[in-house]
Amino acid sequence: MKSPRFWTVLLLLSAAFFILNHRGDADNVPNSEPLSLMPETIGTWTGRDLPLDSDTLAVLGKGDFLNRLYLSTLPATQTPAGDSLPISLFIGYFPTQRTGQTMHSPQHCLPGAGWSFDSQKYTDIKDINGKDYDVGEYVISNGEMRQFVIYWYQAHGRSVPNEYKAKAYMVADAIRMNRTDGALVRVITPVLPTESLDSARARAVRFTSQMVPFLPRFIPN
Repeated sequence: MKSPRFWTVLLLLSAAFFILNHRGDADNVPNSEPLSLMPETIGTWTGRDLPLDSDTLAVLGKGDFLNRLYLSTLPATQTPAGDSLPISLFIGYFPTQRTGQTMHSPQHCLPGAGWSFDSQKYTDIKDINGKDYDVGEYVISNGEMRQFVIYWYQAHGRSVPNEYKAKAYMVADAIRMNRTDGALVRVITPVLPTESLDSARARAVRFTSQMVPFLPRFIPN
């Protein structure tokens, strides 16, 4: 038997499909810069791009994607505790979801191949300018390896950690603004066996708070 979650998603997608197809016109897609122009240096971290394989791109569908690994450039003696560990940043921007191409949930987009979810919660973080972002926080594990994850959907100046709310907003915005564009944003850092989750979270939040002010350049408000 299908879960209530399945039927909720199906209802939202069906509503979106019906509304968009009966409008008959193309989506309004504001101009934005390609994600490849995301600064390679953010705070004390410098990044390098990691190519996505063809299978991953096939699953993601049509969009603009950034997959980058950031490492601290400071000497170890000047690096805040834990910030020498890597930060993985993934952003997928979809200019339109009219054709049925939608952003995936964390369970689909986070690493597979043995990784499982140990915890999940919704919270908010502030960027370096004091703006609040609603995000999801996850701890995933694979054997003795653990990772801390910050994940949310970004669209039209709004951050939403819940996939059902994100889809509901998409339907509403399609009616009000003729826009279905949106993005998913994911930040991951490893949790060393010798460090606490609080330390890993602090590292991920520090990076995220310095990265998010750049998002409007690539994900239109």
